[in-house]
Amino acid sequence: MHDERRRIEERVERLHNQRIKPALYAATVPLEVAAWQAPGEPVPFAEAAAAAYEPFATGTPWGPPWGTTWFRMHGRVPDDWAGRRVEAVIDLGFVGDWPGNQAEALVHRPDGTPLKAVNPLNQYVPIANPATGGERIDYLVEAASNPDILANDFAGPTLLGDVLTAGDAPLYTFRRADLAVLDEEVFHLDLDLQVLRELMAELGEHEPRRHEIMHALDHAMDLLDLDDIAGSAPAVRAALAPVLARPAHASAHVVSGVGHAHIDSAWLWPIRETKRKTSRTFSNVTALADEYEEFVFACSQAQQYEWVRDHYPKVWARIQESVKRGQWAPVGGMWVEADGNLPGGEALARQLIHGKRFFMEQFGIETKGVWLPDSFGYTAAYPQLAKLAGNEWFLTQKISWNQTNTFPHHTFWWEGIDGTRIFTHFPPVDTYNACFSGEEMARAARNYREKGGGTRSLAPFGWGDGGGGPTRELMERARRLRDLEGSPKVEVEHPDAFFAKARAEYEDAPVWVGELYLELHRATYTSQARTKQGNRRSEHLLREAELWATTAALHAPGYAYPYERLDRLWKTVLLHQFHDILPGSSIAWVHREAEAEYARVAQELEALTAEATAALGGGTARVFNTSPFDRAEVVRTAAGTPVYVQVPANGSAPLTGTATPPQPVEVSQRVLDNGLVRVEVAADGTLASVRDLRADREVLADRGNLLRLHTDLPNYWDAWDIDKHYRNRYTDLLEPDSVTVVEQDPLIGAVRVERSFGKGSRITQTITVRAGSPRIDFETVIDWHEAEKILKAGFPVDIRAPHSSAEIQFGHIQRPTHTNTSWEAARFEVSGHRWVHIAEPGYGVAVINDSTYGHDVTRTVREDGGTTTTVRLSLVRAPRVPDPGADQGRHRFTYSLLPGASIEDAVAEGYALNLPLRSADSAGAPRPVVSAEGEGVTVEAVKLADDGSGDVIVRIYESRGGRAGGLLRTGFPLAGAQLTDLLERPLGAADTDGDAVPVTLRPFEVQTLRLAVGGA
Repeated sequence: MHDERRRIEERVERLHNQRIKPALYAATVPLEVAAWQAPGEPVPFAEAAAAAYEPFATGTPWGPPWGTTWFRMHGRVPDDWAGRRVEAVIDLGFVGDWPGNQAEALVHRPDGTPLKAVNPLNQYVPIANPATGGERIDYLVEAASNPDILANDFAGPTLLGDVLTAGDAPLYTFRRADLAVLDEEVFHLDLDLQVLRELMAELGEHEPRRHEIMHALDHAMDLLDLDDIAGSAPAVRAALAPVLARPAHASAHVVSGVGHAHIDSAWLWPIRETKRKTSRTFSNVTALADEYEEFVFACSQAQQYEWVRDHYPKVWARIQESVKRGQWAPVGGMWVEADGNLPGGEALARQLIHGKRFFMEQFGIETKGVWLPDSFGYTAAYPQLAKLAGNEWFLTQKISWNQTNTFPHHTFWWEGIDGTRIFTHFPPVDTYNACFSGEEMARAARNYREKGGGTRSLAPFGWGDGGGGPTRELMERARRLRDLEGSPKVEVEHPDAFFAKARAEYEDAPVWVGELYLELHRATYTSQARTKQGNRRSEHLLREAELWATTAALHAPGYAYPYERLDRLWKTVLLHQFHDILPGSSIAWVHREAEAEYARVAQELEALTAEATAALGGGTARVFNTSPFDRAEVVRTAAGTPVYVQVPANGSAPLTGTATPPQPVEVSQRVLDNGLVRVEVAADGTLASVRDLRADREVLADRGNLLRLHTDLPNYWDAWDIDKHYRNRYTDLLEPDSVTVVEQDPLIGAVRVERSFGKGSRITQTITVRAGSPRIDFETVIDWHEAEKILKAGFPVDIRAPHSSAEIQFGHIQRPTHTNTSWEAARFEVSGHRWVHIAEPGYGVAVINDSTYGHDVTRTVREDGGTTTTVRLSLVRAPRVPDPGADQGRHRFTYSLLPGASIEDAVAEGYALNLPLRSADSAGAPRPVVSAEGEGVTVEAVKLADDGSGDVIVRIYESRGGRAGGLLRTGFPLAGAQLTDLLERPLGAADTDGDAVPVTLRPFEVQTLRLAVGGA
C-alpha cells in the first residue's frame, strides 16, 4: 500500500509540475522593450515619459541597488487570439523565495494611469477577456531594483542597506516581457491540483478521505493527454469535481480569510520606497477587487493611505471606490503599525487619534479594532487606550514567535493595567501572510486553543512588503476551500464580521492580564540608540510646545495656536514609531534619515516653544516648568551660573534664585555630599558607596554604576535579538583614564570619569549631585566603535525586592524578580520608559533615564544572608545586520540613581529628567493653564481642541496604581467641562467648582477633559 501511494504521489507531482504548469499560457509573443535608467532618486511619470529610451533585450542585466529603470513596452495582440484571455507577462528577473524585498514594478498606461504592479508571484497584467484581436499595447513600467538585504540569510553584514554604500553593479537580469494567452481551463486545473494535493498531504495515513483524493488524482491523470494538455484539461477537472464538491463536516473549524498585505513603512528599504510599494500593492488589490466580488482587503496605517492620496491620486480614487463597495476595509485605526512597547503614553494615544480621525474624514468610516500583527510585544496600556479611542477588538500575531512559552490562547479578553478589557484574537494560522496552503489550514485547526468554546479563527492572506498582496490564485484557493471535506471552511470576510461572530459565540472567553511580552526580539529595546533618543526627545518637546502654545493662546493677545505645524510634527514623530524604525531593526538608510528628521523636528519644536514664551512678553528671565509637578532644583543661567529656583507645575517663575538655598554641596576629593546623599566615587570610577543620609542606610551592595561590556551575538536576528548567553562573556570597565573633580560649587558637585576601551571606544561620565536633591546624575558621552557588543550600567542595591516596577504608558507594570517558572525566566531583558523602581517595605530606589528603554533586574542572596537586587540599563549595542554601522559613533544621554524613592518620586523625577527646566525672557507671569491637586492625579498633555473651538484639552491619569481624587484647577475662567474620549468626543458632563474640576480616578485610569474658556 505504501508503494502504491508513493507511485501515485510521484506521478501526480511530475505531471503537475512538468506538464500542467508549463501549459498555463497557450501562446506567447514577445513585447518590444526599450529602457531608460533614471538618475538618482525616483522621478515623476511625466519626466520618465519624456526621456530618451534605448532598445533593451531579454537576458540583459539591469538595475543598480536602489535604482529605478523605466521600461517602455509595445506590442499588438495577434488577430487569431480573438475570444481568448490575453495578458502581458513580465519577469524582471525575480530571485529567491521571498515575494517582497526585491525587484518590483508599477505598470502605467501612456497617460500615466497606474494599471497594476508586477511582483514575483504576480507577474501578469490583464489586457482583454475576451480579446478582439489587434489591441495595441503601450506600457511604461517603473521598475525598482531594490536589493535583497537578507539574501545571505543573516550570515553577515552587507553594504547594500544604504544608497551611499551599495555600489552600482546591476542586481537583476531581465527575463521576460510577453503577450500571452492564459488557458483558463489549465489555470483552474492547476489550482484544483494544488488544493487537493496539499489537503491529501495533511490528512492522516488511515483517513479514508486521503485515499479517496489519492485515487481520484490517479484516475484524473489517466485522462490527461500529454500531447494536448489544454484540450484534455476539462475532462481532468470533471474527474476531480466530485472530490472537490464533498462538503466539510458541520463541526469543521471556520477560517475567516481577510485579504492583507503587510507593508512595513520602512525596514529593509527607505521610507521613499515604501511610498512606491504601497501604490504598487494597492493597484493590485483594486484590480483584484474588480475580478472577485467576494474579495475583502483589510489595510491599516493611515500614513500609507496619505502617501497614496498625495502621490498617486488615481490609485487613491480606486481605493475610495473599493471602500464604498465594501471590498476594502480600513483597519487598525493607527497612524502606523507602531512598536508595541516604546512609544510614550501620549504618543500612543495620538497614534490612535490621528489614525482613526483620518479614516473618518477620508472614508466616513470609524474603524473598530487595533490591527497590530507584527509588533514586538504589546504594552499593558493598550486595552484602555484602544477602548478610549472607540475600539472593540485587538488583533496580533507576533506572539507566535515566542522562543520559550507557547501563548495559551487564541481568542481571549485582554485586561490592561487599569482593568479595561478588550476582545482579542491571535490567529492560530501563525502568519499574517497566509496563502491558504493545506499545511496552513491544518495548522490553524490544529493550533486553535479555544476548541469547545469557539469555532473560528482569522487568517490574513496575501504577500506583503512589496509582494503585491493577495492574488487571484489565493482567491481561487479560498473558493475551493469554502466547503471542502477534510479542511477548515474558509469564508472571505471583513475582520469586523469575524470579531462579531467570534465574540457572539464565545463571550466568556478566557482572560489574559498584563503585557503581551514577546519572548524574542528583546534587543529592540536598545538597538539604534540615537533613533530611540530622537523619539524620546521629540515626545517631550511636543509636550512643551503644546503646553506653552496653549498658554500663549490664552494669555497673549494676537498669538495664533500653531495647529497645522503641530499636526505635521506629530505625524512625523508617529511615522518614526513604526515597528521597524523605532525598534532599531531597519537598514542604515532608514536610521540615517530618522536621525536627520529628529534633528529637524527638534529645531522646529524649539522654535515653536520660543515663539510661544516670547509672545507672553519679553524682558525678564524666567524659568518654565513643563512637568506636571512643582519643582525646586538647580538650574544654570545663560552665563552658566548655578541658581536654585522653585517653579510650579506647568508654570514659570523668575530666574533670580529667590528660593531659599538648601544645604550646600560639599566636595572632598571623590566624595559628594549634599546633606541628603553622600556619594563616594572609587578610584576605578565606580561608586564605592551611596549613603542615604535621610534614612541612614547604605544603598549599594557592591560597586555602583558598574559598566560591563558583554559579547552580544544572538543566534539569528542581530538587530532584533539578545539571547541569554550574552551574560556568560563580559569585561568590566574598571581601568579609568582619569577620575577628576570638575565642579565644586555650593549648588553643584561633580566628578568626571573618563575611560577608553575595546576598539577605540571612549566613555566620559560626569557624576553630579545638586543641592536639595537626592538624585545622582550620570551625564554620559560615548564614542562607540565596538562590534557585536552590548554595554550595560549596573546598580546592585541592598534591597530585597520581590518585583520591579517599570514605567509604561500612563502607569507602570510590575514584574517578578524571581525565575520560578519559564515565563519569568524568559523575561531576562525587558522594556520600560523613564524609570525602573525596586523596593522592600519602607524603602525604595529608582533608576531613571532620558532615552534608555531596555533593562534587566536580577536578585541574588549574599553570603551574609542579605539580598542584592541589581538593576542594569542597556546603554548601547553594536549589531551588524541589517545595518553594519549600527550605533557607531557619538552618543550623549543621562541616567540617574534616586535613593529613598517611592513610586511617586520616580514618576516626578522621570518627568524632571526628561523635561529640563527651560529659561526664556518673558515679562508675563500667567498662572499655569492647569494644575492638579491630589496625589496620583497627573497631567500628561495640555493642548487646544483639534476642532479649533478654543477649548482646552487636558489628559490626566492616575500614576501611582491606586485610587485618586482631587481637583484640576485652571488658570483661566472656566465656562464648563466635559469628559471626552481620546478623539475629543463627549462622554458626559464633568462637574465644576468655580475654576476647578473635581476628578476621581481608578488605578491607572486615563481621562480626557474638554474645558471651555469663559470671558475675562
